[in-house]
Amino acid sequence: MPDKKAWTADDMPDLSGKTIVVTGGNSGIGYEAALEFARKRADVILACRDLGKARSAAAQISTSSPGAKVEVMELDLSSLASVRGFADAFHLGHPALHVLCNNAGVMAIPYRQTVDGFEMQIGTNHLGHFALTGLLLDRLLATEGARVVNVSSGAHRMGKIRFDDLQWHNGYRKWMAYGQSKLANLLFTFELQRRADASGAKLLSVACHPGYAATNLQAAGPRMQGSSMMESLFSVGNSLFAQSAAMGALPTEYAAVASDVHGGDYIGPDGIGEMWGHPVKVGCSAAARDTAAAARLWEMSEQLTNVHYPL
Repeated sequence: MPDKKAWTADDMPDLSGKTIVVTGGNSGIGYEAALEFARKRADVILACRDLGKARSAAAQISTSSPGAKVEVMELDLSSLASVRGFADAFHLGHPALHVLCNNAGVMAIPYRQTVDGFEMQIGTNHLGHFALTGLLLDRLLATEGARVVNVSSGAHRMGKIRFDDLQWHNGYRKWMAYGQSKLANLLFTFELQRRADASGAKLLSVACHPGYAATNLQAAGPRMQGSSMMESLFSVGNSLFAQSAAMGALPTEYAAVASDVHGGDYIGPDGIGEMWGHPVKVGCSAAARDTAAAARLWEMSEQLTNVHYPL
């Protein structure tokens, strides 16, 4: 029996009439996913902190795909006020939401706090997206076939939810904090699907990861630390070993639109170590499937963000 054909962006269906929000859609895998969604005629919203970069990205997408429908909206996931502002603005202009791609994130940065006092990685990567999804949930539930796609990472396997010190007030370790935030992405994904199923909601909650893709993410931490040597090393590593951002975006695109995706699926590259390749359904750590931890994190996330889900 021949192997199943490798899935590419060309396999996406026509997305005319679909509204897709991509957080952090101005660069990296978010940009590449937004580009392909727009090419397939979706109404794409780039939800970004830097409006200048977002407008430049939107212009590039429009140049690449004349007639593309691309909108720019301000969203700073490290500010709950900004998240609420985005949700309010979205409600005013958009009656439906077919796909919410929770893509934006930070990785292994020096210790920083969000404006709300959260450790920056858990605050941006998880809590900001948790709040955003909850505030847009009415639109998602009212849209037939809606999906939430959370971008995690293979680094979730080194993560542990520090329920006694979620914000890393003691002994901050940047890579462990990143792992915690990426594990939180998966716990959120699977708990959202469980709650949707229990309530009878027709919502798919799906996770994905890009493998090792060449983006600006790797250089951000060294740049914040002022380490030009580490920034250069990451750049060399990307050029030698990483797949392109376009390839890294394929799991996001597959999770968002492929017809054989089910709620609770986790999509990643099919290559060795899930580092490179085409999108397939992959496994995750036992910790990511811990239902008790997921329920506890959910309750804590609602309390911290003051966003309460009707599920």
